[in-house]
Amino acid sequence: MPQYQYRVIPAPNRGVKAKGIKTPEDRFSHALEEVMNRMAADGWEYQRAEALPSIERSGLASTTTNWRNVLVFRKALEEEVQAPALVVTPAAAEPHSADEITTPRTPDEDAARSAGASRMLTDNGVEEPSDVAGMTDSLKKLAASRKSETS
Repeated sequence: MPQYQYRVIPAPNRGVKAKGIKTPEDRFSHALEEVMNRMAADGWEYQRAEALPSIERSGLASTTTNWRNVLVFRKALEEEVQAPALVVTPAAAEPHSADEITTPRTPDEDAARSAGASRMLTDNGVEEPSDVAGMTDSLKKLAASRKSETS
């Protein structure tokens, strides 16, 4: 399985002037194109753009959440790291106790333990489009704080 190195850089936030480019949209597209072509020339493959929250200080005691636009790139590592071969010893041949936590080494081994987790052992570069089952506590706190800020 190929191993990847990832690089996340800030997306351009304004356009770049160039000959023959007149509109703000075209200038912004040109700036984005320059960044992506520069990264591709260095061997980086574009994956996606993300808008991520960044909690930053505002004054002495308060914080604000700013949304940062970033571009995600990846590059295959030149040396693939090989997983160590599984050596079966008499102690390893015994069935695992329910309290022991082990990490599956192959998708088949993982699929034997659980139906859904085997999909996550490989990265095909596409985000998981499934719905989120519920809100985490941190998201609930963030939503509550924003609600109180706007009130």
